[in-house]
Amino acid sequence: MGRWARVSPGTEGDGSAAVARRLKDGMAHGVLSFPLTSFHDDGTLDPDGYRAYAAERIATGPGAVFPACGTGEFFSLDEDEYRQVVAITVEESAGRVPVVAGVGYGWAQAARFARIAQDAGADALLVLPHYLVTAPQDGLVAQLEALAARTPLPLVTYQRGQVAYTADSLRRIAALPNVIGLKDGHSDLDRLQRLTLAAPDDFLFFNGAATAEIQARAYATVGVPAYSSAVHAFAPEIAGAFFTALRDGDADTLDRLLRGFYVPFVELRDRTPGYAVSLVKAAARLRGRPVGPVRAPLTDPSARDLANLRTLLDAGLDLVGAAL
Repeated sequence: MGRWARVSPGTEGDGSAAVARRLKDGMAHGVLSFPLTSFHDDGTLDPDGYRAYAAERIATGPGAVFPACGTGEFFSLDEDEYRQVVAITVEESAGRVPVVAGVGYGWAQAARFARIAQDAGADALLVLPHYLVTAPQDGLVAQLEALAARTPLPLVTYQRGQVAYTADSLRRIAALPNVIGLKDGHSDLDRLQRLTLAAPDDFLFFNGAATAEIQARAYATVGVPAYSSAVHAFAPEIAGAFFTALRDGDADTLDRLLRGFYVPFVELRDRTPGYAVSLVKAAARLRGRPVGPVRAPLTDPSARDLANLRTLLDAGLDLVGAAL
């Protein structure tokens, strides 16, 4: 069946609808930025480092900024640290771009983080996959219903790992007034196409695969051109050049960036579990950004992998006329 118009109890000025419109506009004009969380060498939170780093990310003009999510090591933050990270992002954004904070674990714990994010001024929430257990479709829907009933903030649900919605479940969660979108990390384009066809016209979708640029063209063929960019966390010059080429249909530039940077970066990333965050953070440090080390259970790259990363980063920046 085709996409349908959502029936919402809100008015044209409804908060969720307004945030969805801002996100839709942002997604058309820039990548979705997932900033790293800054730590001192002893593993404690570095608020000043994060403020400087977040301000720089926001200044590059992303479509939206998503603090304290997977790349931001949400899983390692306590509630006070989380509050600081979200609040700093909101302050530095100053309304220029939407701020979508990560929440997760089970619905009860997610609701606690949702209240903190709301108090800190976040515009919306990204609901990360729940902890540990697998569940049937009715349970996945009930999980999101429970959270949606406990926060007024708009929700974008993240299907990855043990969370994968059917078209029927998508219709059910999309009917919730404050569920406005879905981030996909499965890269199952058959399933994703079914979801986009089942969704209401104003429902948002974006590509959340690891190093999403690798699959960006494929996602665009099923109507999902927007994507999150881990590369933006350390090389907005590369991320911006790729986004522009994708938007403009510049296949030559896309192929050059994929061959010369993205594919070898993914090959390096796949060497060690957790490198999807660790390599990104190491690359930011190589560029002098105050992000510090990763927290356990992640580990920083080996000396050999760090040397390979530096060579690769130099090559990628050279492709877009930038320098380390």
